[in-house]
Amino acid sequence: MNKMLLIVITAATLLTACQSNPADNDGNATGNNEQSAQTETSQQNNESAEESLDHGAWSALPEYDVIVRNIDSQDYTFRTVTDNENERILLLTNPDGEEKYKTIFIKNTSRLKIIDVDGGGQLFNDILENS
Repeated sequence: MNKMLLIVITAATLLTACQSNPADNDGNATGNNEQSAQTETSQQNNESAEESLDHGAWSALPEYDVIVRNIDSQDYTFRTVTDNENERILLLTNPDGEEKYKTIFIKNTSRLKIIDVDGGGQLFNDILENS
């Protein structure tokens, strides 16, 4: 009798636990779906900006002016690698499609790093002044 009671209680506990997880998963799935939708929208916006050959879309970025001052030419195409709430990583490619510079902008501290990927090393590493 004790074994049967133990089995029934264990089964009831497992069923109760399993039923509460789908509700949590649905809530998480909704949050994940909303986050995925935001990420897709962000990526679509970034792709639109990437396809633009002029620098107008990029000039609104707070780090744009410093980047342009520290590289040797404006003939580079900007490509977003990462753009989330914490950081933005851009790759600058020359007209031949070769990656020349990588920029890392830490948003909460406004720190910008510019790296020459051809072996020139770090060109800039400083906190940008707020305008």
